Amino acid sequence: MPSSGPAVCGAGTASPPRPGNPGVVWRIRDRSTFEALRRSDHRARRGPVLVTYATVGEAVKPQVAYAVGKRVGKAVVRNRLRRQLRAAVDSTVDLPPGAYLVAADPVASELSYEDLRTKVATAMTAASADRRR
Repeated sequence: MPSSGPAVCGAGTASPPRPGNPGVVWRIRDRSTFEALRRSDHRARRGPVLVTYATVGEAVKPQVAYAVGKRVGKAVVRNRLRRQLRAAVDSTVDLPPGAYLVAADPVASELSYEDLRTKVATAMTAASADRRR
């Protein structure tokens, strides 16, 4: 039986959160949301972390995508940083609904988790607060 059959693959525009996630954050999967993020000017940088925010239709949950480029390092380093970013976003509470793109520079892989978590949380809050001005 092929592993890519309909029983294995899920379709949709967002993936549900992982179990035990206190902040309830969804993944971005549709092109229109990425286009909205590309056009958005609601950005906040905290050290090596850049967060872009865009309001998306009638979104009721925060949706997050991650950008960790090859300049960060080899796949092992990039994947570890992506997991740390995911954990940092999961620990951020009271995020307003909308789409977030969390990008990291190479220096981010050298930060301690606590520093990274603080930078992610403050950048996400600042980027989404910027929309209210």
